[in-house]
Amino acid sequence: MARVLIFAPAPTLTVTIEDLRGEADVHVHVGGQGVWQARMLTALGLDVVLTCSVTGEVGGVVRHLLDDEGFEVVAIEREGISPAYVHDRRGGERIAVVEEDGEVLERHALDDLYSATLREAARADLVVLSGPDGDDVLEHDVYRRLASDVRALGRPVLVDLAGPRLEAALEGGVDVLKVSHEELVADGRVEDGDDEAQLVAAARELHESGIGLVAVTRADAGSVVVGDDGAWRVSAPQLEPVETRGAGDSYAAGVASVLAGGGAHDAAIRMGAAAGAVNATRRGLGTGEAEAIRAIAEQVQLDDIEEDD
Repeated sequence: MARVLIFAPAPTLTVTIEDLRGEADVHVHVGGQGVWQARMLTALGLDVVLTCSVTGEVGGVVRHLLDDEGFEVVAIEREGISPAYVHDRRGGERIAVVEEDGEVLERHALDDLYSATLREAARADLVVLSGPDGDDVLEHDVYRRLASDVRALGRPVLVDLAGPRLEAALEGGVDVLKVSHEELVADGRVEDGDDEAQLVAAARELHESGIGLVAVTRADAGSVVVGDDGAWRVSAPQLEPVETRGAGDSYAAGVASVLAGGGAHDAAIRMGAAAGAVNATRRGLGTGEAEAIRAIAEQVQLDDIEEDD
């Protein structure tokens, strides 16, 4: 069984209030990008280990919830304020009641987390670098160092990052990149995120910089992909979404699930598109039934994009 390491520096305690027959229905989970990716990879049958920090009293709850997820957890405990949020969805829209990004990882905790991540990377087939919700939890240069060091260990690196974190990781070296069209606009790589030609040009430029596979997701418009095997316009069946948050993380996890086992780029993209589509039909972020995802992956279309398109 292929093994994937997820670097998730600061998981978030999530409290969501739903309406159940007029009463408040409270859901408590652990979340964040890396957790959602690990959850989907586990659903797809991969051997997953997640390295993270857990902070303070809330961190104890986070650790307990992580232990129930079904993947291996290597957690560095520290004092302080933990990332957490409380969202109220009883009215149909998501209203933030409390949102806390958490405190910066101090030097000793960061050193321990970095060492644990290198140890687990050496045992993995593929490493995914994910980010915390808060901009100030972790210095951006950590991603440059980790990307470089993981590749020095002979392990491929997949990133689903944006902004300064992405730039830092690219400097260190990346094998697979998943990025959204909105993130490319925010990073100044394209002017119009709805212009496919601009997105493809940006993806080609990133690929030519040394990234083996670049996937640009566009919400319900599908994705465009540039890699060593060519460029594709990717279309998944148009399923009706219930919750789109986490779909991009599921896409990245689907791609990782195939590449970790030595699979081809086209198969990885089909699995990623299917995982994202299925996850959007569910309220549980990073969730999906494996057989449903595999069945839908067979219906994902990859159309060639020529150089002059």
